[in-house]
Amino acid sequence: MAIKVADPDQSLAGSGGTWVIEPGGAAWWLSAGLAVTAAAASLLTFIVPAVLRGTTVMNGSARGTALVVLLAGVPALACSMLLAARGSVAAVVTWLGTAGFLLYNALMFVFATPANRLFPLYLVMLALAAWSIGALLRQADVAALGALFSPRTPVRAIAIYIWVTVALNAAAWLARIVPAVVHGGAPAYLSGTGLTVNIVYVQDLALWLPLLAVAAAWLWRRWPWGYLLAGAGLAGLLLVAWIAVELLVLRRYFFLQPVIAGIGAAEILLAWRWRRSGKIVTGSRDQRP
Repeated sequence: MAIKVADPDQSLAGSGGTWVIEPGGAAWWLSAGLAVTAAAASLLTFIVPAVLRGTTVMNGSARGTALVVLLAGVPALACSMLLAARGSVAAVVTWLGTAGFLLYNALMFVFATPANRLFPLYLVMLALAAWSIGALLRQADVAALGALFSPRTPVRAIAIYIWVTVALNAAAWLARIVPAVVHGGAPAYLSGTGLTVNIVYVQDLALWLPLLAVAAAWLWRRWPWGYLLAGAGLAGLLLVAWIAVELLVLRRYFFLQPVIAGIGAAEILLAWRWRRSGKIVTGSRDQRP
């Protein structure tokens, strides 16, 4: 099964379709292994709470993370790969976004959960997520994917939305970090966690938020990499779901859940507009010449 891109004014038979991602190869095998490992790690974390050795708060956080990985992350990865194999280019974008989501949560399992009997599974999940992303970026024809999007794609609205989200997220974390730096001593945001650093702040401020800001800038300029990375960022709806479910499992901050739902609704609308603005994508079983 090959993925081809056809212009709306051409038939598939008459077009010289461009490959977006090769069938088979490292990305497929690594992501399949990631799906199996993430399912096993999250299932055992959730149904065998006795294996967790952290504080009550962090054990609840680990179980909340595990629940969303199991019910949302793994199925989304499997469905994305299946649809990509059948010819959906949009699924390649959600595949990347889901792999990023699983990488994020693998880092949570490894660094925010005291070492336990599941640590080898967490470590394998982390490795497979990172290598899956690398292999997918290596195999994907980003230029061909960028050619899917027409001038009707609302790139500026999406870029502005991403920048606003990045700014608000960074401000929320810095509002807790800066006072701790100014006053010294043990940071209040670590109270009850048993952690020496907050891995959420580290990941977001050092990696994911800057990456999203850069992806939005590339999208604003209509660069192919902007379409891929910003689209994968919109697939971060899973991360929104993770926050909501984890708060529910922890029985904390219920007032935040309507806010999270509003963010999710905005992202669904933007993702729908994104999908509607693309060109025709068709699948073919022809072999590459």
